[in-house]
Amino acid sequence: MIITIDGPAGAGKSTAARGLAKRLGFEFLDTGAMYRAVGWACLQRGIDLHDEARVAEVAAVVKLELHDSHVICDGHDVSAAIRTADSSKAASVVAANPGVRSAMVDQQRATATGQNFVTEGRDQGSVVFPNAGCKFFLTADAHERATRRQVELEQRGYFTPLDRVLAEIHDRDHRDQTREASPLVKAADAIEIDTSRKTQSEVLDELELVSRQRSGLPLT
Repeated sequence: MIITIDGPAGAGKSTAARGLAKRLGFEFLDTGAMYRAVGWACLQRGIDLHDEARVAEVAAVVKLELHDSHVICDGHDVSAAIRTADSSKAASVVAANPGVRSAMVDQQRATATGQNFVTEGRDQGSVVFPNAGCKFFLTADAHERATRRQVELEQRGYFTPLDRVLAEIHDRDHRDQTREASPLVKAADAIEIDTSRKTQSEVLDELELVSRQRSGLPLT
């Protein structure tokens, strides 16, 4: 069974997906890390992120491996490098590239189809796994998402003013929602959960309950 969790940046998708996969005994597919890794690879090669053809070429040949919380790109552990502000911006740009999305979608389907996976991203329920057994769409108000992102960056040693983080959140939302290839949308059959005023535990409890009901797994 495949469970998808989509939503905008900062809504808590990754944390929720990891936690849900652990509770259910499923594998976790961090699709956001895949796009970040492609962005990082392009930056390392000095490629103009707006050169669609060259960026798509990188996505087609880059070797990605995801092991637990580690992301390996062309043999390099880039788990920390892809979480910087520069990598986040790069990921947003390359994710709008149709060639990149096509390459990543192929990898995601090859990895998860026919297995028990919790996947998170922006197009998992709408495009990549339209027949997923359970779909969620997490959201939160922009200020709350910016605050979470600021804390995350500070924990990694990057101190960024909240107004700048908020501006980046709004910019990211606009690019994700208006891009031509797989824009951020809520799948018609997805369950929407606003995480603005909920703890991580409360969100996870809700996801787990619905997932177990849909999958037939015993309730704990």
